[in-house]
Amino acid sequence: MQFSRFFFCIACVLSPIAFLGTSWLYLYPIFDRACAFPTPPGNVNGKEDKAPFRLLALGDPQLEGDTSLPKPGAPIFPSLAFLHTNVTSLLRAGNYTQAFDVCRAKYWDDGGWKGWGARLGKEGVKYIWGKRKWIDLWGNDWYLAHIVRTLRWWTGPSHVVVLGDLLGSQWIGDEEFERRSKRYWEVVVKGMERVPDYIMTGEDVGMDGSEGIVEGIVEGKKENGAKERAEGVVEAWSDEQGEQEVQEKPKKWGGTREVLGTDKRWESRVINIAGNHDIGYAGDIDEKRIERFERVFGRVNWDIVFTLPNTSTSSSSSSSSSPDGSPPPELRLVILNSMNLDTPAWTPSLQRESYDFMNHIVSTSRPVTDKTHATILLTHIPFHKESGICIDSPFFTFFEGGSGVKEQNMLSKYVSKMLLESIFGLSGNMDAEGGGFGRRGIVINGHDHAGCDVLHWIEQPGVKSRCPEDVLSSMELEQVNLQGVTVNASEASTFVSAATNETEADTQFAAQELQPSDPEDSEDPRFQTIRYPHPPYTVSNTSAPTLSSCLSLNHVPRLREITIRSMMGDYAGYAGFLSAWFDPTLGEQGEWNMEFSTCGMGTQHWWWVFHVVDLIFVTALVSGGVAVVVERNLTEVGENRKAVKEEEKAQNDSAMNNGEE
Repeated sequence: MQFSRFFFCIACVLSPIAFLGTSWLYLYPIFDRACAFPTPPGNVNGKEDKAPFRLLALGDPQLEGDTSLPKPGAPIFPSLAFLHTNVTSLLRAGNYTQAFDVCRAKYWDDGGWKGWGARLGKEGVKYIWGKRKWIDLWGNDWYLAHIVRTLRWWTGPSHVVVLGDLLGSQWIGDEEFERRSKRYWEVVVKGMERVPDYIMTGEDVGMDGSEGIVEGIVEGKKENGAKERAEGVVEAWSDEQGEQEVQEKPKKWGGTREVLGTDKRWESRVINIAGNHDIGYAGDIDEKRIERFERVFGRVNWDIVFTLPNTSTSSSSSSSSSPDGSPPPELRLVILNSMNLDTPAWTPSLQRESYDFMNHIVSTSRPVTDKTHATILLTHIPFHKESGICIDSPFFTFFEGGSGVKEQNMLSKYVSKMLLESIFGLSGNMDAEGGGFGRRGIVINGHDHAGCDVLHWIEQPGVKSRCPEDVLSSMELEQVNLQGVTVNASEASTFVSAATNETEADTQFAAQELQPSDPEDSEDPRFQTIRYPHPPYTVSNTSAPTLSSCLSLNHVPRLREITIRSMMGDYAGYAGFLSAWFDPTLGEQGEWNMEFSTCGMGTQHWWWVFHVVDLIFVTALVSGGVAVVVERNLTEVGENRKAVKEEEKAQNDSAMNNGEE
């Protein structure tokens, strides 16, 4: 049998698998309609069929390293270290008999090898497993890189964010941190860069490289309507003089303004969010971890404001406005370190910095009545939800001695409520500014590897039901159910004190100045959560079962929160696609619309299988070609030898015939 036929047969068998598998692997976004950014209606952007803001969201890559690999330089068979330390010296000294006796006493007795055979076998398997783990880490890096590269090529995002847990452990040393960081930048997101410091801090670097201060520090309005410069100056009062002194100080965060879409460099930048595996939880975050993360990946707290291209003329202008003099529509990205919002915290100064940053966001935001402004909050830990809403349930553990938060699945109820009410302005009080409906916005986070899409909402007592009459008439007053409507909101039963509620007891804090310990009024509304997409109507659990118990979820203060499913192979390599566009036909002056889509590539095994099949296919094809060349050469050599032998035989026969004559 010719080897070339054997190799070509293998190639022929594998060719359809290799072609179809590789095509799917590198073109999978084409075959999944969810792997695309939602597009605005044609009458919003005219001929443009894509949103001006397209955020590719990736969650929790968690690059592992030396903690999952054998220690460098460790012996393959530790059990044989005895030979190196004892027997080798005897052999060098020529004491062969004594060396043999030492080995026999150590490893052999009348019963056999004293179990050393099984022990050495286990050590060999462990060594091979360690090598397999190294190959697995190498393949995992390229699997993640394949997702990033393919989705960027196919979907064309305007911005990219990784929602925390870039690395696999906050406990690693500086050397291992540098190694994993290098893998992240040179493999996973190769060709991309971190957001420059001048954007995160507000220090403008012009195209010529000269440094200056961005003119467009975000100007916000207080309740009295006065504008203030955020973090540009520090106001200090002198007790002796009784007058105000203003001192300049380096800015911690920027409030930079840019025209959306004018700086194409955003397409090759990565917004990195700090996660618990990067810097730790509140109970173990320190300045050193923050410093090394910010040095390599970017600031943990910062924000930027994008204005629409048709309403702004300069990427550094804060005074651009529409022709009628009204402020231009704004889209604000808020990058928040949520790792140390709950207490107790190991480093109070770092926690205070996060709260100062939130105060900066609130004080520099437009009024909640201005719907031309929208906020996208990018953070790591999800907001609080009742058990059963998502895969993860509320969970808190603390270091011994009350030194800080050790682990948490979600933010506490208190912190979640604070973020919803402060940054987004939601309220259960219908007399609050803007009717309590707050600002337009969305929350994007990670941490929960399984992902979750929910709607946070709050009832406003005294507000007339917006449910249609046919829905109201279909309600059964005794059972308080809606026909044909599935309600999966979290229970809104009467709130009790933390001492009698297990979930509340798990989420209590030690710092009383940040979270009041008084129980909430059982009659006051509280934030509830429901899976998204949600039914149009639900039942009020805080009021008596009457016809007014029906609530229209589209007419209550609400905010969508999306927890991105992890891009790790075990979770099928998911990614999220957030589109945002301004619709001037909504409301009085127009409003922002935000739509989301998500898809996954599949587990890492498919990446391995199709690449291994490709490798075998190419190897078989090349081997078949080499075999053909070799076989032809061998055939030619054989034919030449045969011809020479026949010629020699003919000459011999001719000589014999001549001799006989």
